[in-house]
Formats: sequence, structure tokens, C-alpha cells
Amino acid sequence: MEHHLSRRHFLKTGLAAGTIAATGLPLVAAGAKATDWVTLGKSNVKVTRLAFGTGTFSGKVQRDLGQDQFTRLVRYAYDNGIRFFETAESYGDMHRMLGVALKGIPRDSYRLMSKVTTTHEGVDPQEKFDELRKLANTDYFDIMLLHYQHVATWPTDTGRWQDAVLEAKHKQQIVGHGASVHGLPALRRFPGNKWLEIAMIRMNHNGTKMDAEDFDTKGLGNVPEVVSHVKQVKSEGMGVISMKLIGEGAFTKREDRQAAMRQAFRNAGVDSVTVGFKNTAEVDEAIENLNLALA
Repeated sequence: MEHHLSRRHFLKTGLAAGTIAATGLPLVAAGAKATDWVTLGKSNVKVTRLAFGTGTFSGKVQRDLGQDQFTRLVRYAYDNGIRFFETAESYGDMHRMLGVALKGIPRDSYRLMSKVTTTHEGVDPQEKFDELRKLANTDYFDIMLLHYQHVATWPTDTGRWQDAVLEAKHKQQIVGHGASVHGLPALRRFPGNKWLEIAMIRMNHNGTKMDAEDFDTKGLGNVPEVVSHVKQVKSEGMGVISMKLIGEGAFTKREDRQAAMRQAFRNAGVDSVTVGFKNTAEVDEAIENLNLALA
């Protein structure tokens, strides 16, 4: 008899609950490296600290490389220790391109994260998960996020998607789960959320493309408030992955890119960060910048 794991059962049994007491330990262990494997909180999913992102300007930068050049770039990152790759339904053809790029590499040697759009009407979540798995040439996703949550009502608006994620986990099609956020009203609903295991939160040193009251603001985000929410969800046992470490391409000076890495790991204490790449020099620099931030 098939077992349906509802959100109510999930929360009642405490599978997503539990907090981690403050220990007073350093945010980053001595000798830490960008390519180290780290555990994303209570999800127990292990990823490398640095992830290969495929969503620069919604994936246009990566798509424009073409499959052959993109594959070479993915393999270069893999060979240099980046074993965490992420994409999203809204990034155009990137699930398929990433699946081609990773073909033949042992599946248990890397982690794959997808993000699903929850705002389309009439979409069956299980069919969507199946479609994305087929496109990415994978039996399972290590992480599935509810993408682009940007209103305060998202915890109730996405109820059927949350239930579907838990059902897919029961079928071993998804390992860890969570949501990505845009805007402070949505982010304020992350602390205390018992369904979330993993939170994807924008982070850099000066607020570029970060969260503000208006999720689509052209101005700067509220860095102190975002950092406070990161620390709160971390204390509740959630894993935190950060994005916008390059300010969506705005940080043309390397010192800004280095400062963003330091902010994410030294001040906010995130677990992992994702950066979109278009060439091998950017891969090399990101590894070096993160190693410097961790030193």
C-alpha cells in the first residue's frame, strides 16, 4: 500500500523539526576550502561549498556558450573539485544541457539541485518533477527548491507543491528540499517554517540584487536584516545556500567579488554559494576567492 507523506504528518512526526543550539564555535573551520563537502543542515545532503550555477541572466550566458563549450566548462569545474551543480525550470534549456554535460560521470560523485516554478496554474507537480528528471538525465535530484518565492503568503500558496515534494522524497526522486526567496516579506516567513530543510538566500556585502521590502527593487537590499534571517534559520537547523555573489554581474572589480565571499561565509555563515560561470578563468577565480574568504 502506497504511503502518502503529507505536510501535516511530516510536521507532526518532527521530521523537519529540531533546532541546533548555539555553540560559540567559529562560523568556518580552520583550513576550510571551496571544494570541501559540507552538510546542509537537517537535510543531511552533502554538497561542495562552491556550486556551479547555470542561471546567469536566467541561463542566457550559459546557453550562449553552446553545448560543447558548456560541457567542457562543466567538466573543468568538476575536475577542479566543484561537485555541486544547480539549475532551474525557468533557465530555458539548462536541465537538458547540464544532463548532457554530466553524462558518463558517476552520479554519486556530484550533487544536482533543481528549482521548480510554483506559480503556473494547472501543472501537476509529479509530472513536472518527472519531466525535469528526464531532461536532466537523472533518476533523482539531490535538492529540489520551490523557486522564486516572493510574497508573504508563499507558505500557504505552495501547499500542493510542498505535499508533492514530500511524496517525491518518499519515492526517492528527491533527497533534500527547500525554497529560494526574493524579497523581505517572503524571507520573513522562512524562520520557524517547519517544512523547510534548505533555504536559498541572496547574499553579498553591499546589498546588490538582495532582498528589500519590494522583491523586485532596483535599489539595494537590507543586508543586516537578511544576515539576521540567515543566522536564525541556521540556528533552526536549515542549510543555507547563497546566490548573487557577483551581484548578478554587477561586481566588475575583483575586490567586490572577494568581499561578497567574505560576507557570505564570515559574517552570515552560509553553508554553500552558487556562482554562474562562462569560462575557466571565472571558475579558477571563484575557487581562489572562496579559499581566501575561508582562510
